[in-house]
Amino acid sequence: MDQQIINLYDEYTHKPLNRNEFLRRLALLAGGTAAAMTLLPLLEVNYAHAAVTTEEDLFTERITYPGINGDMQAYVARPKKEKPYPTVVVIHENRGLNAHIEDVTRRAAKAGYLAIAPNALSSLGGTPENEDEARTKFQQLKAEDNLQNFIKVFTYLQSRKDSNGIFGCVGFCWGGAMANSLAVNVPSLKAAVPFYGRQAAAEDVPKIKAAIQMHYGGLDERVNAGIPAFEEALKKNNIPYELYIYEGANHAFHNDTAPTRYNETAAKLAWQRTIDFFGKYLK
Repeated sequence: MDQQIINLYDEYTHKPLNRNEFLRRLALLAGGTAAAMTLLPLLEVNYAHAAVTTEEDLFTERITYPGINGDMQAYVARPKKEKPYPTVVVIHENRGLNAHIEDVTRRAAKAGYLAIAPNALSSLGGTPENEDEARTKFQQLKAEDNLQNFIKVFTYLQSRKDSNGIFGCVGFCWGGAMANSLAVNVPSLKAAVPFYGRQAAAEDVPKIKAAIQMHYGGLDERVNAGIPAFEEALKKNNIPYELYIYEGANHAFHNDTAPTRYNETAAKLAWQRTIDFFGKYLK
């Protein structure tokens, strides 16, 4: 698919570009409204593709924990055997907790972790089915309250007998930025893995105590622009990090429900690197 079309969809999903304007510009790029409507299902996510990891041999549950402005909802998965596990916080994209992120949470559990995925939209009624509505709700979140809601999951985890208190996190897009923010603000965090997420400010990097592993799509110019300053700050402060850029891959290349942006080769390699990284720093 034309990269200009993929870039337009990326703009639509990350900036306040309304659907009518998106469709108008898509029709111009596609050569007409009919062609745009044909392309649309290839661009938009399809959660029917998300259920690739079963709950077999897993314990799963939905829990709540105290947040800044009400209870936070979260999805939990771990191996069935009840014992303390190293713990991974899984952080969703700017659509809220959905079937895809629940699947990623089960993948982490299959690798031997207690995995928990909080829902940033809990205080606004949870994740709506309509993606435009979900993105609109994200604009209503207060950044500091939102950060504190994710920090509070670590307090909650201390009360769980199936968590051993060794923490990591992995986040995607919006969640990748949150993973970097948690690295800055949670001193007990041992490992943070942001996928194509906005980088922490250089002046905040000295606060990081975690090891960082970063994954970016080579075609994702918008997010990649922040890499050099972040990497320089990591080096300057002697923070252990790994940086991977997947040539030919777009933003959201790990999301297997996004047909045109999903890159199976890059996604599988990045996830294996993530699990290996957690094995090094959390086990």
